[in-house]
Amino acid sequence: MPLTVSQMMEAANAAVERIDTDKAKDLIGQGALLLDVRDAVELQQTGRAKGAHHIPRGMLEFRADGALRSHDPELRKERPIVLYCAAGGRAALAGKLLKDMGYEQVFNLGGLGDWANGGGEVN
Repeated sequence: MPLTVSQMMEAANAAVERIDTDKAKDLIGQGALLLDVRDAVELQQTGRAKGAHHIPRGMLEFRADGALRSHDPELRKERPIVLYCAAGGRAALAGKLLKDMGYEQVFNLGGLGDWANGGGEVN
């Protein structure tokens, strides 16, 4: 039976813990990667969280797979990852994808606005 977006979001939200900016800052302070999964155009328009690494959601599988030449060395299965997008939906789906690929410590911060509203700096 085909999945709907609602079903995919429900599964993603169940699998990936949603955290606030304070918890994200704590994790980042302990070495977690802050990962922006928005498109490049969005970064140009609104900036990004200070210190965030960028991998568009559409390329995440190719950057997360350590067996591929396109692997991004910032992504390590033992390293916690804090994801954000514009509102949290893509971050949840990206987090579920990473968990499916064997990344264990994956968190959804929500959107860039959540980061900023929680006192996070934006460049």
